Amino acid sequence: MDAFLELAEANRREAQAVIGQLDLAGRWRAVGVEPRLVGSLRMGLLGKHRDIDFHVYSDPVSAAADFRMMGELAGEHPQVRSVEYRNLLDTDEACLEWHLGYENPQTGHLWQVDMIHILKGSRYDGFFEAMADRVSAALTEETRAAVLRLKCEEPEGDEKVSGVEYYEAVLCGGVRDYAGFREWRRRRPGTRVAYDWWKSL
Repeated sequence: MDAFLELAEANRREAQAVIGQLDLAGRWRAVGVEPRLVGSLRMGLLGKHRDIDFHVYSDPVSAAADFRMMGELAGEHPQVRSVEYRNLLDTDEACLEWHLGYENPQTGHLWQVDMIHILKGSRYDGFFEAMADRVSAALTEETRAAVLRLKCEEPEGDEKVSGVEYYEAVLCGGVRDYAGFREWRRRRPGTRVAYDWWKSL
């Protein structure tokens, strides 16, 4: 277990360095957008996958302003290897999705930086922040280690697993190893990832 915890801590430190290198929070604030860290980094559950998640908020949401900011970011940092964009403003998600591939010049590690620009006051305003905080409060040293073990033991090339599934499996299903996770996932009703289970913690 120590190896999983050490990896999580090393990745946490590097993720914070990447956020600083790109000045992500500062860039969003400079264009009147409120950034909030979400996901595994917020919870201290960053496993072997190097990803950083921000939800950012404004009203209105301007695709044109976002494109200008992203263009400046990519122009100033040639280590930004890719930028992907999706417009979901006309759906219940009411957001623009931005996905950056960034190569940390200090380590050579490739990071995925997901920044979801959500309309302030819409359905998902604050939802995943609340989930992260509730999960964090429910974790013990033993369950934190179990989540990290599952994340680190996820087979390469396996079907993509959402971190939310690991948290539910450990905290609600008593899962502690990957074989147990596969069985839990097989028995779990439905095929969609559940996002409301944490409200009962």
